[in-house]
Amino acid sequence: MNIKLIRLSIVLGLFSIILGAFGAHALKEVLTEQQLISFETGVRYQMCQALFLLFIGSTKLLSVKAKKTATILLMIGVLFFSGSIYLLTTQNLFGLKLSFLGPITPIGGLLIMISWVYTAISVRNQKNNI
Repeated sequence: MNIKLIRLSIVLGLFSIILGAFGAHALKEVLTEQQLISFETGVRYQMCQALFLLFIGSTKLLSVKAKKTATILLMIGVLFFSGSIYLLTTQNLFGLKLSFLGPITPIGGLLIMISWVYTAISVRNQKNNI
């Protein structure tokens, strides 16, 4: 499981770099300043979660069950948080009406926070931690 989580963290980080470059170059001319700031927020949070997932995958302080639970919460959180920001900030470019996604963003943020808290509690409760 550890190697799968490390690979997943690499993919999540890679996509944040790709999306960051896309935002900085391709979207800079077509988004408003506020939209670009929002897009960059999604990228920044995605990268932070990629690094957190790298920790989850490489630590021995968590059980397999705790790693799986934290990863599921984290990945759904990133999808909801960063994914909704990406879609909301670029909806006009594609002629879409995606304002219904607005409430998804804070749900994603909450899931990310829950993943962090769950991981902290799991580390604290580990009997054989180093």
